[in-house]
Amino acid sequence: MALRIAFDLDGVLADMESELVRQAEIVFGDSMTQKLRDRAAETPLDVPTPKPGPPVSLSPPETQAAAEASPDNVPPLLKLNMTTRQQRKLWRHVESIENFWETLQELEPGIVARLAAIAADRRWEIIFLTKRPQSAGATAQVQSQRWLEAKGFPLPSVYVVQGSRGRIAAALGLDIVVDDRPENCLDVVVDSKARAILVWRGDEQKLPAATRRLGIGSVQSVASCLDILTEIDRAAQEDAGVMTKVMRLLGLKEQTPA
Repeated sequence: MALRIAFDLDGVLADMESELVRQAEIVFGDSMTQKLRDRAAETPLDVPTPKPGPPVSLSPPETQAAAEASPDNVPPLLKLNMTTRQQRKLWRHVESIENFWETLQELEPGIVARLAAIAADRRWEIIFLTKRPQSAGATAQVQSQRWLEAKGFPLPSVYVVQGSRGRIAAALGLDIVVDDRPENCLDVVVDSKARAILVWRGDEQKLPAATRRLGIGSVQSVASCLDILTEIDRAAQEDAGVMTKVMRLLGLKEQTPA
């Protein structure tokens, strides 16, 4: 049975942050954005095993508060430590740019084409998830499709999401979701039967300890993720303890029943 895998776009395949820094320089000037460019993300806090109740956050309190106060339907700007007013001004500028989402670069050159080739060879079903606001020109969905096609992925299926990644994974019957946000991965493992893989390019010492405790695997690149997914698929074809293989490749242990 073909693997059904979802990939987030911004922060996983597309380099949104670098382009937003460049646009922030246009709007606010170099003196302000020099500090923004140099700022690294804060260390995420550890979280307990989730229990019924309000969603658990894996982000620092100040980052979470900023995200909650940000304009509606936009990805949080983790590397741009801006006020809500500044974020709104930046996004208004971005929304005025013709086909902005087609201007982004790949985080790993050639990775989209490699994903397309492996998916075709292994007969994977791929969907791309993104939380992108509209800009001038085509819809965010169409821009994202054009971007993926230009980078080497023909006929991409793109879903511009609004809610929980976990509920989306459950509704679509996904096997694996690849994302760069710990809280999105948490949604996946809490609200669906899918496995989550966190693309964490930062310092491994700052990786939230809760990710392993909650069965969230982590990789430092999409290239490494594709190597692991290929091994998972081979194990599935051989019907040789697929989930055990998944957990071992991600450096995790199977959770023992309570």
